Amino acid sequence: MIKILLVEDDLGLSNSVFDFLDDFADVMQVFDGEEGLYEAESGVYDLILLDLMLPEKDGFQVLKELREKGSTTPVLIMTAKESLNDKGHGFELGADDYLTKPFYLEELKMRIQALLKRSGKFNENTLSYGDIRINLATNTTLIKDNPVELLGKEFDLLVYFLQNQNVILPKTQIFDRLWGFDSDTTISVVEVYVSKIRKKLKGTAFANNLHTLRSVGYILKDAE
Repeated sequence: MIKILLVEDDLGLSNSVFDFLDDFADVMQVFDGEEGLYEAESGVYDLILLDLMLPEKDGFQVLKELREKGSTTPVLIMTAKESLNDKGHGFELGADDYLTKPFYLEELKMRIQALLKRSGKFNENTLSYGDIRINLATNTTLIKDNPVELLGKEFDLLVYFLQNQNVILPKTQIFDRLWGFDSDTTISVVEVYVSKIRKKLKGTAFANNLHTLRSVGYILKDAE
C-alpha cells in the first residue's frame, strides 16, 4: 500500500484527510515540523503532505532541509498561504504541487495520484518487471502468465523493490517501511523474506538483478 506522511497541526483537518485516504494509503500523522522532518528523512514514504504554518519548524524550512539532504520524495504543500510569492517560494524550495486551503478532499486525492504516477509509485493496478507481472488490486503475481504465491510481506517486499529500482534500500529502511518502527520482530526478518522471494522467483530477471550490498541492504537493477 502507498505510504503517505501527513504533516499538519490542525487536528480536525489531519483526521479528515486520514479518514478519507484510509482505503487508498497508509497515512502517518505528525503535527509539528521537527517530527515531520524526522519522519520524512526515514525514506519510507512515497509522498509527503506538508502544511506551512507548523509549530517547532515551519513547512518551508522542513522542505528546504529535506531537499538539501537529497530527498526526492514528492511533496504536496497544502496551506492557507495563497499569495503568488508563497507559492513561488515553495516551488523554488522543491515542492511538487501546491494546494490552497480550504480544498476538496477529492481534489487532494487526484493530485496525490497524479504525483505518484509521475514518480512511478502508482501505476493504476499493475506493475511489471521482466517476465513478472503484479496486480496490485488482487495482490497476485504472475511469471510468464503462471501464478506464483507470494503471501503477505513477501508480496509487499516485491512491490517495494519494483517501485524503487536502481535505488539502494538499506535493511533498516525496508524494515521500517514493511514492519514498522514498533514491530516486535527484529531487522533480521528482512533477510529471511528476501531469501523467500528469491527462491520463489528463481530464474527470473528479478532474482538475477537483485543485489545484496554487504552490511547495507539491497539494490534492484533495471531489467534488461
